[in-house]
Amino acid sequence: MIGKLSGRVDYKASDHVLLDVGGVGYVVYCSDRTLAALPGPGEAVPLYTELLVREDLLQLFGFRTPYEREWHRLLISVQGVGAKASMAILGTLGAEGVARAITLGDAAAVKAAPGVGPKLAQRVVNELKDKAPATMAMGGSLGAAMGDAPAEVIEGGASRAAPAPAAPASSSAQADALSALQNLGYAPADAARAVAQAAGEDAQAETPALIRAALKLLAPKE
Repeated sequence: MIGKLSGRVDYKASDHVLLDVGGVGYVVYCSDRTLAALPGPGEAVPLYTELLVREDLLQLFGFRTPYEREWHRLLISVQGVGAKASMAILGTLGAEGVARAITLGDAAAVKAAPGVGPKLAQRVVNELKDKAPATMAMGGSLGAAMGDAPAEVIEGGASRAAPAPAAPASSSAQADALSALQNLGYAPADAARAVAQAAGEDAQAETPALIRAALKLLAPKE
């Protein structure tokens, strides 16, 4: 099993990238979102991979993070969802978006992916809703490490790290919030729905803010 490739981009096509790994070129199929995030030709990049094996076919599918790959594995476990449909769903929503849509039962969001009809979208939500909390909880350990922030020059020629730009609520932040809520005694499914909704309402939220927002959503309604 090939789980990860690190090499240089040879070229990018409409649905795949040719990755040069030590002089060997690997054709790796990726979602639109992943392809758009890859650097240009000659640049180095790592991709986490999943190998599809059939009698007459071997295909590698590439993902920017292990968390995204984990959602791909879940998606293709649903009857009627092949690798192409999974790539379409991940390309449209991203891993965090898929987690949020399934947790909230939002079949319409899944249906927005090209080639995914309403019945298949509903099946995806129905079959994966109970698996979503565990997968979200894995996000913290599976997420890719963030790079160091760039340095900026200050008076006297010294340098300091520039503040990192605000990022959307990451899988790590959602996983940490989910874990905290479960430790407080909330059921995994209820906690996952609250975290997913909170992350959808505030794309910049970090773990403490997600926990506070989720607790408000979980509070009994008078």
